[in-house]
Amino acid sequence: MATSSSKPNRPPVPALFKVALAPVQAFFRLEASSGILLALCAVAALAWANSPWAGSYSAVFDAPLRLEAAGHGGGFTFRELINDGLMTLFFFLVGMEIKRELSSGELRTFSRALLPLIAALGGMVVPAALYLAFTHGTPAQGGWAIPMATDIAFAIGCLTLVKARVGHGLVVFLTALAIFDDIGGILVIAVFYGTGLHGEWLAASAGVCAVLWVLNRFYVRNGLAYALAGVALWYAMHHGGIHATLSGVVLGLFIPARPTRPGREVLEELADYIKSLVAQPDDEGQRGAQLLHIEEALEDIEPPLNRFVHLWHGFVAYGIVPLFALANSGVDVSGVGLSDLLKPLPLGIIAGLFVGKQVGIFLFTWAAVKAGVSPLPAGASLAQLHGVAVVAGIGFTVALFVGGLAFSGQPALLAEAKLGILTGSLLSAVVGYVLLRYVARPTIASTPPP
Repeated sequence: MATSSSKPNRPPVPALFKVALAPVQAFFRLEASSGILLALCAVAALAWANSPWAGSYSAVFDAPLRLEAAGHGGGFTFRELINDGLMTLFFFLVGMEIKRELSSGELRTFSRALLPLIAALGGMVVPAALYLAFTHGTPAQGGWAIPMATDIAFAIGCLTLVKARVGHGLVVFLTALAIFDDIGGILVIAVFYGTGLHGEWLAASAGVCAVLWVLNRFYVRNGLAYALAGVALWYAMHHGGIHATLSGVVLGLFIPARPTRPGREVLEELADYIKSLVAQPDDEGQRGAQLLHIEEALEDIEPPLNRFVHLWHGFVAYGIVPLFALANSGVDVSGVGLSDLLKPLPLGIIAGLFVGKQVGIFLFTWAAVKAGVSPLPAGASLAQLHGVAVVAGIGFTVALFVGGLAFSGQPALLAEAKLGILTGSLLSAVVGYVLLRYVARPTIASTPPP
């Protein structure tokens, strides 16, 4: 029996601290936690921008900053640091997620990728066309790409709330659709929202990409090497006329996604190695070297891409994206009425997100199924498909990002765009939840296969 001298009593503070942290830990274990945090930050930004302290909102995010290095530098605001700097890490994560899905995920074969690709095409073309129908001939028509995006964090979080009524096949379908949305959004930003191309800097960008190819080819795992190349690529693309945040996507696509050796081979070697260690006398002096050998062998199984995704996902999902929402969702709605929502710009975005998304995704998917191109996701009904199509109209993070690019230097139009994005996304979330919760029948098999 342990005595009080061998096992001293713990002070009460750590135990109380652990109890206080328990709800926080439980929240972050929720599948929908990142979407909930994103929503809370958007609401907080709205409340802040419409409170008696609204002036401090602008003062914080429009605060001037300056960066100097080796005699070179430039000025920017805190909001620009978030939107043009930190959001590069968001797009880096997007690039890695795209590569993982294409190399070993749900998009690794053409047959698996075809239906969500068709659905994503409908979910981009129809919203953009609806937006242009409302804004054609006005100064707002340049924002046609705003309602094309699906916010995967919000959308998957919404499905998590009704996971008993939505099969795993539909969750995978929506995830793949959002990935294709991201690819389409990235291409649109690169082609239509640049600042004019400059050949010498684009050549420098190509040179950095060649370096990244070499790092990938020789399976370099060192994160610092990729970080230095990523900074150089960001700088070159920024001066080359392509929005610099897209350097994150390019960097993510060059991260190695395959293990160096087959997992079974490594595990069999480790099993033999551990058996030999058990047969030997225990040597504490060699224990560190033995553990290091085991760790290095296990690293051969885990690709750098998986390691980087695990490293950055929490930081991006619970840090950068909520901060982006806080910095960009603050719209002064004190004098906003129904007539403001019926202006061409916000109405075009609302129609694109809430109507265009569901119509485009549902009709394109239904047509593909009817034509025999691909079956519906396993266990899914048309009612569930419609509900998921409505949820896909939650276009928040990338929609706000594109809005900032489309209406840079036009604060009045940007405020209208934000109002339309928030309203259209809210409508899609509420109606999609109601349809899946109260209209669509529960799915028999709602969990993924083993």
